[in-house]
Amino acid sequence: MSNTHYNSFSQDWCLTECIFFKVIAAANRALAAVSVYFLNSQNKRSTKYYVVKNSKYVPLLFRRKVLQLSPGIDYPGNVKWELALALLAAWVLCYFAIFKGCKWTGKVLYFTALFPYLLLTILLIRGLTLPGAAEGLKFYLYPDFSKLGNSKIWIDAVTQIFFTYGLALGAIVALGSYNKYHNSIVKQASFICILDSSTSFFAGFIVFSFIGFMAKEQGQPVSKVAESGPGLLFRVYPSGLLQLQGTAFWSALFFFTIILIGIDSQFCTMEGFFTAIIDEWPMFLRKKYRREIFILIICIISYLIGLSTVTEGGLYVFQVFDYYGASGWVLLWLLFFECIAISWCYGLDKWFENLKDMLGYYPSAWWRFCWKYACPAVCFGVTIFTLVQYKGATLPNYTFPVWADVVGWLIAMSSMLWVPGYAIYLYCVTPGTVKEVCTVHFRHILAGAVVCSLAVVRTTKLT
Repeated sequence: MSNTHYNSFSQDWCLTECIFFKVIAAANRALAAVSVYFLNSQNKRSTKYYVVKNSKYVPLLFRRKVLQLSPGIDYPGNVKWELALALLAAWVLCYFAIFKGCKWTGKVLYFTALFPYLLLTILLIRGLTLPGAAEGLKFYLYPDFSKLGNSKIWIDAVTQIFFTYGLALGAIVALGSYNKYHNSIVKQASFICILDSSTSFFAGFIVFSFIGFMAKEQGQPVSKVAESGPGLLFRVYPSGLLQLQGTAFWSALFFFTIILIGIDSQFCTMEGFFTAIIDEWPMFLRKKYRREIFILIICIISYLIGLSTVTEGGLYVFQVFDYYGASGWVLLWLLFFECIAISWCYGLDKWFENLKDMLGYYPSAWWRFCWKYACPAVCFGVTIFTLVQYKGATLPNYTFPVWADVVGWLIAMSSMLWVPGYAIYLYCVTPGTVKEVCTVHFRHILAGAVVCSLAVVRTTKLT
């Protein structure tokens, strides 16, 4: 290693190790793949991979080379062309996967949804064979119940469940509309919940087996190594992969899995959004080539908005979007009014009659209790709990300015205010006296407002 070369960015902070970095970066908003190669400059034909004993290099590489992170959100900086091209590639893939409709998207999803399970299984087998994996799994399987008093834990859990199941985003409802009329939706709903929860639980074994290995290598407790959010994918995990033989293979396999999962989520959310919009204006958008053109326009707009997250200050912008735009309070708000619109306004008795017509039998009383009481109560309770202990968006070693939190709340309100806003609009355009509108037409007004808000929050999530 004494004769290895330095490049321009390694001189600034790698003064104690003679290393040469080669970076491969790819991103879809926050999706960036990083591989760090340690080359023997004396014999480049027989490249060697050297173990990084100091894990500080990966976080610094991620921040300074891949992101070229600015000091704060006040300094957006320039667009990173590598990340911009990767973002463009993601949207191009998304467009060609969905522009022909749900049947074409379903064929694509056979690969993007099923193939990651094979990759996850390979990673799990490798992770369980690593030294220290048992400690990581122990940390994973033995919860710390004292954390339940932290409101952030609850809002993060709600956000995770909502995104995993597609709740309050409309994607499941929109995709389900393509099923046959007499399809067993109760069985499918149960299957989705079991499969999604099992997948999350299964993936946890992979994550924490590697984290346990990293903790052992670094001589630190697992709690110090574990990190949530983008940091887990792009700082913590690469540090662990670098310790393995065949670093390039395991890094490529891991990030290819992450990209497939991200693209798969993008396909589903986009398809749900377009289904709702096209069903709202079918006479206009279902004519020849209009669907394809409309989808292309939305993808272009989404890409342009997404460019704000691949600048030098893009990580801060991404965090504001992620924390306020389509998570936590927004989804709780929309799901609360979804339940109210169906159970209390449309009427649960009428809804059960519709289900009997489709299924041939009435669903159990358990579903009635959940839809009418449990779900609205949980949404309302968690919202109040988190607002009482409210804290703004944060990043490690960085506090967002007040104006960033204000912008974040404006983004959140752009989805939330459509419920009362559209209800007021429908109230104004609905004929009849005040009493007639409030009693007879209120259920239709609220239902329309919820549908409108769902479309807005899906758009926010896509960008």
